Amino acid sequence: MAPYDIRLVGDPVLRQPAAEVTEIDDRLVRLATDMVTTMYEAPGIGLAAPQVGVQKRLFVYDLHDDRGPHTIVNPVISETRGEWVYEEGCLSVPGLSWEIVRPAEVYLTGLDLDGNEVSFEADELLARMFQHEVDHLDGVLLLERLDADQRKQAHRVLRDRALVTEHAEPRRRLRFPGRD
Repeated sequence: MAPYDIRLVGDPVLRQPAAEVTEIDDRLVRLATDMVTTMYEAPGIGLAAPQVGVQKRLFVYDLHDDRGPHTIVNPVISETRGEWVYEEGCLSVPGLSWEIVRPAEVYLTGLDLDGNEVSFEADELLARMFQHEVDHLDGVLLLERLDADQRKQAHRVLRDRALVTEHAEPRRRLRFPGRD
């Protein structure tokens, strides 16, 4: 069983910018380990701390490329280049995905769990995943990357799901700030 529940769209924690990590200690390492387990069970390729209700600037990821899971603490994207359209989903918006335009390449810096500086020149899927997870750390959801028509359709689908969920499980009802 996953150590954490993944927060779903409508949860206010997903809209708040996460705080910088000031100390890498055993608790942070345990958080990252538990996040990796939660990510694998979801399943997903990346998971940001706010998605499990923790307001810290870190995310975990694993592209399943034989390198295993990684954790990036206090990530910063300082450069972007190009444009790439790709179908993107989110563990906090389960079962839905959209073609989204993002930069094709990014330069990301941060820290690993040993406190060492790390940097990546990433493209395509890795670049997209970095951007997606940093968005979560900034309180930005995938839905905000949609064009107006896509966003309208997404909210309609999510409202319909919320109504179905409301009848089956009232506590899991999806809410939209300012729209309830």
